[in-house]
Amino acid sequence: MNRPLLILGLAVLVALLFAGSLMAGKVWVPPSVWFSGDPRWWIVAELRLPRAILGLAIGAALGLTGAVLQGYLRNPLADPAVVGVSSSAALGAVAAIVVFAASAPLVIFAAAMLAACGSMLLLAGLAWRADSQVAFILAGTVLASLAGALTAFLISIAPNPFATAEIIDWIMGALTDRSFAEVQLALPFIAIGCALLLFTGRALDALTLGEDAARSLGVRLQRTQMLIVLGAGLAVGASVAVTGVVGFVGLIVPHLLRPLTGAKPSALLLPAALGGAALVLAADSLVRLGPGASEIRLGVAMALLGTPFFFLLLLKMRRSAWS
Repeated sequence: MNRPLLILGLAVLVALLFAGSLMAGKVWVPPSVWFSGDPRWWIVAELRLPRAILGLAIGAALGLTGAVLQGYLRNPLADPAVVGVSSSAALGAVAAIVVFAASAPLVIFAAAMLAACGSMLLLAGLAWRADSQVAFILAGTVLASLAGALTAFLISIAPNPFATAEIIDWIMGALTDRSFAEVQLALPFIAIGCALLLFTGRALDALTLGEDAARSLGVRLQRTQMLIVLGAGLAVGASVAVTGVVGFVGLIVPHLLRPLTGAKPSALLLPAALGGAALVLAADSLVRLGPGASEIRLGVAMALLGTPFFFLLLLKMRRSAWS
């Protein structure tokens, strides 16, 4: 498919879903009352607009990070949640809250991003030493399980039951009740992280030929690795710190779009960012429309969607290995 046409189509889809996110909810707010004296406009301006901005930014960050990880690791199962980066960021944030009694958003953000960067460094080292894709996925699964277990341990020893309930609710992942304070805090880190990841396109293309061939083409692998570590750490860490864990976006979106962009990793990066933004905006709008006063958590909804997708992808890879 023509790449500029694909990018244009995805951009239009994101714009439509962004507008839909401003309208959708328990109270439907049509565009006819926007920027007017209608009380419903304040629902949009104060509640839904920051939520939509965060949904767009976080979806783009997760979609882009998934595409970069899959290209860098040459592994179609790589994803920030699957390989434990999101879980590690959550562990960092929870550790800051429980162990250090941190309440300042900047401290929690810093802890989440440091933990995400640390897990990325570990996985980057394992990627070059793993004998197979299965070995790497197992290492990532172990990291995710360890981070999840440590997070559960910290929650169990938290002295304040109200803080425990709040942390559990946050870990489930949601954009509910987010304000412009969270937007101002998260958006710069996400933007910087995404910019760093977009600079890796040429190196990812060269790495499809192998590490030695990439070096012969002038690719500085240490620089590429540092860009990915910093970019993924900033983007995923800031996303997790503001919403909790929202998984499978970086797994689903690249696989849906790769048949349209081809095997060249750099061609997938921008479409994956737009596709991730579209997926999160659509999912966040749908979870608000469920019956009852409360809404399904975004992280839970993405897990319900992503787990069957992950299972089908494994079956497809298994059939390909047997054929």
